[in-house]
Amino acid sequence: MKLGIVFANTAKWVDESAGILAQTCEELDFDSVWTVEHVVLPKDFKSPYPYTASGKMPGGDKAIIPDPIIWLAYLASLTTKLKLATGIVILPQRNPLMFAKEIATLDLMSKGRVILGVGIGWLKEEFEALDVDFSTRAMRTDETIGALRALWTQEIANYHGELINFDDMRSNPKPYQKNGVPIVIGGHSLSAAKRAGKIGDGFFPAIQDPETLYELVKVMKQSAEEAGRNPSEIEITFPASFDEKVLEQYIELGVSRVVVPPVGTGKEELAEFLGNCKDQILKITG
Repeated sequence: MKLGIVFANTAKWVDESAGILAQTCEELDFDSVWTVEHVVLPKDFKSPYPYTASGKMPGGDKAIIPDPIIWLAYLASLTTKLKLATGIVILPQRNPLMFAKEIATLDLMSKGRVILGVGIGWLKEEFEALDVDFSTRAMRTDETIGALRALWTQEIANYHGELINFDDMRSNPKPYQKNGVPIVIGGHSLSAAKRAGKIGDGFFPAIQDPETLYELVKVMKQSAEEAGRNPSEIEITFPASFDEKVLEQYIELGVSRVVVPPVGTGKEELAEFLGNCKDQILKITG
């Protein structure tokens, strides 16, 4: 079982402590580090946050969330094998041609360590501030994924959708990973599960409820089969559990990575926490 570390709020990891965190993860043989994104947080927004029962986002509209690509580039410079993952970026808010170059550059300079986790977004007020149509975000996400893959793998790229169109474009550099950067679909809706099965390289529903997670994986696998894909080739990432029965069910479902949030303020405290997490999980999963 691969182990990753994921952030719901990166407020206390925006200085040199971020490097300490990444290097500690690498020393303990954690697989990856995952970070989140919001470009802006409108004051007193009304859109419900989908990952808590209360509908409130941790930190509210004052949460400190650094740009994920710059933050990961900083960590890339301080590590050699730790995978650098977004969990997630709000893909429909990104210009696909510009973003293709950003991610390809990071992947090339980190020698193939990037995992691109993407989601459609939930904060309507943020979309409005960015002048991006909230109602078409699902379609724009699907088309952006297609456009990114075209730009990463085609010497002269073409893409035609309802919202995104271009002809005869060169986008260089290409990613270090020859088939392009793996794209992980984030989200815990049925639509996200279907999208992961149809076009994702991975699936990451960042919720804790085991019953919901199991149902989502079934939907993802069914969607993959309907698309003529092999479900076992879609890498599944789940939030970590320390319950033996739950972890055994994870393995049966084909989960290959679990992620934990960081706890601690200094290197020693962080290393103790992560080391204990690793011991508990690997004791069960091997």
